[in-house]
Amino acid sequence: MARYTGAVCRLCRREGQKLFLKGDRCFSEKCSVDKRGYPPGQHGQGRTRFSDFGVQLREKQKVKRMYGLLENQFESTMKRASRMKGRAGENLLVLLERRLDNVVFRLGFATSRAEARQLVRHGHFSLNGHKTTIPSLMVKPGHKVSLREKSREVARVQGALEALEESSVPQWLEIEKTTFEGTVKALPTREDVTLPIEEQLIVEHYSR
Repeated sequence: MARYTGAVCRLCRREGQKLFLKGDRCFSEKCSVDKRGYPPGQHGQGRTRFSDFGVQLREKQKVKRMYGLLENQFESTMKRASRMKGRAGENLLVLLERRLDNVVFRLGFATSRAEARQLVRHGHFSLNGHKTTIPSLMVKPGHKVSLREKSREVARVQGALEALEESSVPQWLEIEKTTFEGTVKALPTREDVTLPIEEQLIVEHYSR
């Protein structure tokens, strides 16, 4: 399956803000956005002006990169959000939050969504007692996400859980560290998405 294999710090610099794609590194002095807060490339330090289309495109690219989706995946998620009741932009964010890889990240089993996606693909997690390797699975209220017993000694997972603060887990999720299990208490809402996102710009981009 196709995936981005380039330097992810370039993506943050391209969007002009931290997308938190590398976990702990984003909070350290090594962060590329703090060291070089301008777009990558030969003309990165030049003055940049965006048209309305450019602003919409950058917002779409930013959110797509935050959640680690490819273009076709993101577009299909947007189409699904448009068919749902309510505001398409809010529906989009809710669908992105409900992805299994995002839930693993939100529960604190991984320090980034990319790491969470890799752990899911390698079969380290089960959903409602069944092993799964599909990061795009949509969770529902009552679902339980568990770290498989054979995977509980994985150093990356242990490190992420040790650094986790209970307050950092969203209200719609619940983590039980002793059993390595998380529970989906409710569907996420727009208020649960604290990322700097202007979803209406994405809706306008796909409405052109």
